[in-house]
Amino acid sequence: MATCAVHGGCPSDYVAVSIAIFCVILLIVKSTLPFLIHKDKVPSGKGSAFWIPVIQVIASFTFLLSIVMSVNFLKYKKKHWWLSCYVWAVWVEGPLGFGLLMSCRIAQAFQLYYVFVKRRLPPIRSHIFLPLILLPWIAGAALIHVKKPLNYRCHMQTYWIIPVVCLHTLYVAVLVMFTGAIRHIEFRFDELRDLWQGILVSASLIGVWVSAYILNEVHDDISWLQVASRFLLLITASILVLVFFSISISQPLLSQISLRKREPLEFKTMGQALGIPDSGLLLQREQAVVIDPNEPLDKLLLNKRFRQSFLAFADSCLAGESVHFFEEVHELGKIPIDDPVRRIYMTRHIINKYIIAGAAMEVNISHRIRQDILTTTDLTHPDLFNNALNELMQLMKTNLAKDYWSSMYFIRFKEEASVRSNGHEMEHTTGYNFSPRLSSVHATDDPFHQDHFSRGSSHDSHDSYP
Repeated sequence: MATCAVHGGCPSDYVAVSIAIFCVILLIVKSTLPFLIHKDKVPSGKGSAFWIPVIQVIASFTFLLSIVMSVNFLKYKKKHWWLSCYVWAVWVEGPLGFGLLMSCRIAQAFQLYYVFVKRRLPPIRSHIFLPLILLPWIAGAALIHVKKPLNYRCHMQTYWIIPVVCLHTLYVAVLVMFTGAIRHIEFRFDELRDLWQGILVSASLIGVWVSAYILNEVHDDISWLQVASRFLLLITASILVLVFFSISISQPLLSQISLRKREPLEFKTMGQALGIPDSGLLLQREQAVVIDPNEPLDKLLLNKRFRQSFLAFADSCLAGESVHFFEEVHELGKIPIDDPVRRIYMTRHIINKYIIAGAAMEVNISHRIRQDILTTTDLTHPDLFNNALNELMQLMKTNLAKDYWSSMYFIRFKEEASVRSNGHEMEHTTGYNFSPRLSSVHATDDPFHQDHFSRGSSHDSHDSYP
């Protein structure tokens, strides 16, 4: 026992390492398999929604590996510089391990705070905020590297343990602070509940981990305590990384992807995920409307059947981004002004998908209007996307609309409208029936239509959407 306590390789050490390897494999599977199943839901590689979880997985791996390499779990001789205690116990375990793991969670809580409390996009992008919040760990690692307080077993002197533990506690406290600042927000996708659960579990694990860390550092003369503490150290760290990754990351469509659910993906659009009335649906018994090409395009696009036909034509021309943008802003207009949380979800989704440079379906708007949207002080403002819609409407009128009227898509649309119109006339010749089934033919599929129309009657039709 005494020999393996010093040099590593105890049976319990191999059990702990095996559990850590299993946790890493489970972490990789948990982070990648859902996207292999639902390939169309993979977030853009240019946004924080993709890179923060990736960095978190990397930080989890380096954190566990650094513990194995620095706390004598395995028998090996530290002959090379890259096996040095200061590489694994200081740099990898600190800035690249626990520090980076906590910084990712703080960055996500920081985003939630600014978006839902301040109602604006964060003033600092994640790729800048993350290195900034990691600076104390880098400074601490540099100081330890210069002072060289570690002994040959990678253990610190007692008076160095206090500031190291305080640094760990500081980052947990900052995460709790940001989470407490958003506790009053009624999140639709349980981000706050998941975040609090993650913090409580993680704080408990960190408490156990820090206790094991202190015991391992201070009492290096007690063999059984060394073996037990480092076993507990790695086990709690392994569970910690899984819990941290399992916390919701505030991505509503992605949060629907779960390997525990046997049913298919329930929501295909953000509108459906937010419960927007008739989002993405096309009622089969919708009243037939005669389309006049001389009418303004923005008015015609308010008709769901015409919009579907025009969208199919635009997609066939590889120019459907503007129409998709119009449709999602149209869905945003259905959310009441007094429901800011749902409006923020939808607005942020539209910005990430269409407005940010390099977005998956980036629309062609001027730099000034793009910056006005990105720097808005109110993500719930009803006119936030109006200027962008005006520019895109001019582009669609100049390019897509002229070609659409002579396309097979319009011809097919007129034929289908004619068939529906004839079908309605046949129903009326059999006598009037005011049952709920037939009365739905004359009802709009937008319950907020009249309310918005009365408020926006003094504006252009493309400035107010039902």
